[in-house]
Amino acid sequence: MLAKTKFFGEVELADEKVLEFPSGLIGFENYTKFAIMYDEESESATRISWLQSLEEPLLALPVIDPLAIVTEYVPMIEDELLSPLGNPADEDLLFLLAMTVPSDMTKVTANMKAPIIINAATKKGVQLIVENEDYPIKFNVYESVQRMKEKAGE
Repeated sequence: MLAKTKFFGEVELADEKVLEFPSGLIGFENYTKFAIMYDEESESATRISWLQSLEEPLLALPVIDPLAIVTEYVPMIEDELLSPLGNPADEDLLFLLAMTVPSDMTKVTANMKAPIIINAATKKGVQLIVENEDYPIKFNVYESVQRMKEKAGE
């Protein structure tokens, strides 16, 4: 399928790359078809991808794997909230966090409170609000990555 995207122009996309969000995303409930896109040339430089709507070219959210910014991410989720994904095995679950990326990179945040969860086996996804009180809506990515680098001795 030919997908029109916000940052990559028109892209040929294999059908198996299409993700379905039956309820859409929070605030974007009318859009249910997405794909994860990234710049292959800069893949090693960044772990940020784009969750691109396949129905609205201007809707593309920057997303990141939570383990790229924290050492542990264990959201508390009621099993029935994952029912739209089928009956996913833990190893099939992919967690992503939506980000805000202002011009000042020290102020980049990720929403740890409302992860995007994808069943890699069925290509179905949901966005949920987790019960963990210690997961903020605006988690400072820059500060966390700097702390992780310090611990790693970089």
